[in-house]
Amino acid sequence: MTLPIVLAGARGHGRWHLDNIRRLQRRGLVRLAGICELTPLAPHEIPDGLGTPEQSADFGALLDATGARIAVVCTPIPTHTDLALTAAARGVHLLLEKPPAPSYAEFRRMADGVGTAGVVCQIGFQSLGSHAVPAIRRLLAEGAIGEIVGVGGAGAWARDEAYYRRAPWAGRRRLNGTDVVDGVLTNPLAHAVATGLALLGTTRAEDVTGIETELRRANDIESDDTSCVRVSTPRGPVTVAATLCAEEPGEPYVLVHGGSGRITFWYKQDRVLLQRAGHGPEETEYGRTDLLENLVEHLQSGTELLVPPDDTGAFMRVVEAVRTAPDPAPLPDGAWRRLPAEDRRIVPGIDALVAASADTLALYSELGAPWAVRNEASR
Repeated sequence: MTLPIVLAGARGHGRWHLDNIRRLQRRGLVRLAGICELTPLAPHEIPDGLGTPEQSADFGALLDATGARIAVVCTPIPTHTDLALTAAARGVHLLLEKPPAPSYAEFRRMADGVGTAGVVCQIGFQSLGSHAVPAIRRLLAEGAIGEIVGVGGAGAWARDEAYYRRAPWAGRRRLNGTDVVDGVLTNPLAHAVATGLALLGTTRAEDVTGIETELRRANDIESDDTSCVRVSTPRGPVTVAATLCAEEPGEPYVLVHGGSGRITFWYKQDRVLLQRAGHGPEETEYGRTDLLENLVEHLQSGTELLVPPDDTGAFMRVVEAVRTAPDPAPLPDGAWRRLPAEDRRIVPGIDALVAASADTLALYSELGAPWAVRNEASR
């Protein structure tokens, strides 16, 4: 049975969802019935093969008019909870983009409301659809790298000045009195945090026993762009260092440390490197299950849902720790410089710090970064 679908937020990252919906529509799994945007898409903005879906700025009315069974919500972070509950009230199932909410209270309001309504919600952490995740968990359970020490994540990315001008909420912690929390750990490199927690099997809110954060910014923004976090769990720490001011941007990864080896997972590439005592290095590339496709299969045949809301509870504890931490202070003038050719700011030495954090599970301050400021947030 082909399921009618409505996409809320079809520009920006929403264009990726349009292409993905087209892929699934060609297979007869879904049909794009509607697009919700404040300004309707022009015909050239709708990929060939998707027809002429109904368009409206009124999400609820559009769901009613189209008879949608699924809604994909790819809108500004502060709107996620209300839109999810609007869909849930109509019995419409959800693919909700990450981060699912800007605060833990909003996350619980969304998750509890969706649960009460009896609809299914998938959170859009695409890396958790990688077949590498269960494969690494099996290796850890088998003792392939000995006793688990912890997980380090590294993300050295670059974003230009225009990135922070693309929308009113970009780079903001709050907007018009509403939480946004658009920081490097909670949005662009949120997958590093969620994936690190997932590899240890510590994805639920109750798995978090403590959180330490170090949040700074090189750009003239409100939120953080150069940060690290250490999450304490019963299975060991998960430390993630991230920046949007890399000197040489690279592929983000998570690194599982064991007593007799380590596993590196480049989560955007589904690529895994196993290094262990007594063996040569083993590199494997894995497939990936698309999360919208998984949601459709769950609804049609009962396939296990990959990323239900409660499996992002630990990540949302991190979002809450970032939200309630002191506002990120600007880096000293000497700690960053402009790269005019790319219209962006870089932090000299940050690439090495990010990698060292993943290698040692240490925070920037513990690695000697003179500009690092440490904060702690309890469970």
